[in-house]
Amino acid sequence: MNRVILRLEETHPLTWRLREDGQPIWITEYQKKNGYSGARKAIREMSHDDIIKLVLDSGLKGRGGAGFSTGLKWSLMSKNCSEKIRYLICNADEMEPGTYKDRLLMEQLPHLLIEGMLISAFALKSYRGYIFLRSEYVKAEINLRRAIFEANETGFLGRNILGSNFSFELILHTGAGRYICGEETALINSLEGRRPNPRAKPPFPAEVGAWGKPTCINNVETLCNIPAILERGVNWYRNIAAGKSKDTGTKMMGFSGRVKNPGVWELPFGITAREIFEDYAGGMQRRLKLKAWQPGGAGTDFLIPDHLDFPMDFEGISKAGSRLGTALAIAVDNEINMVSLIRNLEEFFSRESCGLCTPCRDGLPWGVRLLYALENGQGQPEDIKILEQLCQFLGPGKTFCAHALGAIGPLKSAIKYFRSEFEKGVNIKYLDNKYTIKNVQ
Repeated sequence: MNRVILRLEETHPLTWRLREDGQPIWITEYQKKNGYSGARKAIREMSHDDIIKLVLDSGLKGRGGAGFSTGLKWSLMSKNCSEKIRYLICNADEMEPGTYKDRLLMEQLPHLLIEGMLISAFALKSYRGYIFLRSEYVKAEINLRRAIFEANETGFLGRNILGSNFSFELILHTGAGRYICGEETALINSLEGRRPNPRAKPPFPAEVGAWGKPTCINNVETLCNIPAILERGVNWYRNIAAGKSKDTGTKMMGFSGRVKNPGVWELPFGITAREIFEDYAGGMQRRLKLKAWQPGGAGTDFLIPDHLDFPMDFEGISKAGSRLGTALAIAVDNEINMVSLIRNLEEFFSRESCGLCTPCRDGLPWGVRLLYALENGQGQPEDIKILEQLCQFLGPGKTFCAHALGAIGPLKSAIKYFRSEFEKGVNIKYLDNKYTIKNVQ
């Protein structure tokens, strides 16, 4: 039994503590399973700069989707010693359709997140932290509030933590439920009680963030990686995916859709999408075939079954023509009409736009209207070309933030791989022997 636990602890730093009954791990059980040992080591034995260097050397990248170096992000925090007020914010506003990895960690391992934030706050000299939680995650909110209370009662939060001069206050804040809060400066605005519009950068949050103070924002899964790195070291962390991927550590990955066993699993970077799809998700349900898939949530470009053998890491999925995103893949079966699916996605992205810039505010609703027409067989021959032009108008550098890029990626890739389904939506009354769809491409 001890050998099994040791193996899981070495290969599954995020999930090895999980209970079979799915119940949350409270502080007594968490400490019995080496909980807060990483925090003890950090606060009692290491300097702030040593921790930042350790995280940088580990190769840990942000797990929210962007994949930016966590250690580098920490190192960008203002070095102004006179600036004593610094904030650490956990982005727990998991609004990406098809993604539920952070939910599992918060509901079942709330103390892992708290420990990760405690170590991070110590490294960044932050005296206060916020968990910006999606309001629909009611169970996660209940469990996090209890865990924060337990951590305060046992001295892992509050003043003079572990007998040191370091004090850290952790506050749980439930957001109003907007997808745009995935953009860190929009999240900051929402936390401050403002409209969640992205801010102009520079200045970046590391210099001028929440309430004008240096602020670091990390994703739930990112922060949950920190305790194990502190406890076991850089070499162990980098070796988990050695030989399979340039990325280090593990990632919460999964498949949803009409597969036999939808779910999320902690897996090493470099595992192929086919292994996850077939060995973990069990393939498609009876009499269904895989038609397309999105590797990292609804905001990533569609891929086709031919791409299943690409490795699930940042570089591999980029070479396939999409983004790793959250690594929670969505399977699309052969019974789904791609035009209807895209219309549904674009309607979501249109509704969730903050409305700050014209291409996103006006372009996305325009695309939805065209897709509605094609979905109902009332499209005109030039509609597909207009949709392709919209993808250019909302491309890189054309909008204030990356919301539009996540919206047009699925649309552009769906037209690329399933153009015939869009062409079927053109009303036959617009076609004759001289004027066909091909004439307007």
